[in-house]
Amino acid sequence: MGAQPSCPLSKKQQQQLRGQVDGLLRTFLPCYRRQLATAVLRHISQELGPQEPAACQLSHTKKLPRVREHQGPLTLLQGQPPQWRPIFCVLRGDGHLEWFSHKENYESGGCPLGSAALTGYTLLTSQREYLCLLDDLCPSSSGDLAQEEPLRVLEEPVSFALFLVHPFRAHLCFCAGSRGAQRAWRLGLQGAIRLRATVLQRSRAPAACAFLDAVQLYRRRRGYAGGDDAALGSDAEVLSAELMRELLPALRAQTLRGLRGVGRARARACAEFLDAVHAAVLSWASSRLRAFQPEKDALLAALERMVRADLEQILQQRALGARRIEAEIQDTLETCLCQKVDPQLPQLTLVLVSLVEATLQAVRTLLIRGMDRLCHYLRKNPSGTQLRREVYEFGEIPWDPELMQVCYREAERNHNHLTQLAKPFGFLGMRSLVFGAQDFAQQLMAAAVTTFLQLADQCLTSALDCSQAAEQLEKVRGLVLKKFTSDSETTRWRFTRDWLLGIFWPFVWGHLGMRCNLETPEADGDILAVGCQVLTTEGVYRDVIQGLLLQRIDRELEKVLGAGDRARAPADCSVAQWDQEGADGEHPSDSCHFTDEEAEAQI
Repeated sequence: MGAQPSCPLSKKQQQQLRGQVDGLLRTFLPCYRRQLATAVLRHISQELGPQEPAACQLSHTKKLPRVREHQGPLTLLQGQPPQWRPIFCVLRGDGHLEWFSHKENYESGGCPLGSAALTGYTLLTSQREYLCLLDDLCPSSSGDLAQEEPLRVLEEPVSFALFLVHPFRAHLCFCAGSRGAQRAWRLGLQGAIRLRATVLQRSRAPAACAFLDAVQLYRRRRGYAGGDDAALGSDAEVLSAELMRELLPALRAQTLRGLRGVGRARARACAEFLDAVHAAVLSWASSRLRAFQPEKDALLAALERMVRADLEQILQQRALGARRIEAEIQDTLETCLCQKVDPQLPQLTLVLVSLVEATLQAVRTLLIRGMDRLCHYLRKNPSGTQLRREVYEFGEIPWDPELMQVCYREAERNHNHLTQLAKPFGFLGMRSLVFGAQDFAQQLMAAAVTTFLQLADQCLTSALDCSQAAEQLEKVRGLVLKKFTSDSETTRWRFTRDWLLGIFWPFVWGHLGMRCNLETPEADGDILAVGCQVLTTEGVYRDVIQGLLLQRIDRELEKVLGAGDRARAPADCSVAQWDQEGADGEHPSDSCHFTDEEAEAQI
């Protein structure tokens, strides 16, 4: 765009970046190792309590979350000087965007002209909004704007624009051929951005949970006390973004001094330079994490053996430490909760519950519409081609961005209100929260669709006439809705509870002054000397504070939702669950749940 540095990255800059990546990992990996130990202990401890599958009535799909592949012609702003050029674009199921010179080049297996993983991007469809963003990145005087010939092309009005922007990656400027095409691309691109952002959050594996906790711990050590969107993407992408945020002010200032041109042209050129820096950082971070993988696998195996062998002793030591710490901080913590949390907790709870309920209702309405449509076609022609097509389309509902858009829109509706309510607590993670709500909408729809098709396959046989088949399908419909209601109540409690904790917990921790220096032996010291850092003083402090905060949150949720939802919710990681008194393996009955045998009997 109009101006570029003479060389994107010199050898000296590359060496400096490698050193900075290595420095970040030298600080981060000790955090990660400690959190791996904590995550393994938590995972094994949860085996003693009620298991989550007992609370899930719907059958989970075996299909991996994906984006529906989309392709078609677009125009792309590229070249020197930049011009709008026709291309053929393909959005892959894993959230990668590729573009080719022609459709024939794509169909013949040719190499793309360019590609981008859409992690961290934001999609704009307003040309004016994009130009304002460029002006904010690199302000210009009125005289500068008059001289800016190379980007006059962006001043000319364009229709059906799609601007993909990123804080430290090259901007991608596309135009579609019609409003319908723009909408289809917008929905597909938004789904791809969310899919790539939430890869770690969707995982229940101990290593993924440990990584997210380690990122939070690392950032807390560097003075970032509030919740934010720092953990969106894969492990390498998260760490690369962390380093880029640290380097960004100096990189931008240094780069702009060395660039020719003015205003918007310099802003786009700066984005291209930062893209080269990010690509190098991501490559080195990925390489270092791959090198760490064998050590991580061995550590996880050793931790599991050790924890299983010494679990009773570990839990006893943990309970003793927790009781001591709780007695030590209870008065200070109670004052903080009464003065800071209690006044805002009811309103935040209501807004979050409203968001979840609206999203769940949209999913339910869409599910009923799909099931009713199938029942209708079954009555008309139980063996027709149209019915087979309807069955396929019903199975694709969770991955259809157009159909699911009504559910996703509900997850965004209270965004501004929630942002204002959470702002006093330093919470800046609204994008993660909205993505999380959209994810559970998609996952719940996928589970409901999978359950309906499985039960329908069991009960529909060639021996049934059209009327009998329709009657059986109606029974399946009713059973799926009962299961959906049960899982919806679990989801509503869990999602609201998790995000209330995510909003309040970093604030409470910071307010109590519980930050410890990672380098001090006291912070890393074990309560239990078992050769591995399974229990640390800081970790038990965190568990105690979170446990007491969750008691507050649970009481408020019971006021709003009633105790029934809590009874169906999966086991959590609160203090009570870690107490040795709860490790006797006794489980409450789940008489309210529908079993597979009951399902078959009803059908």
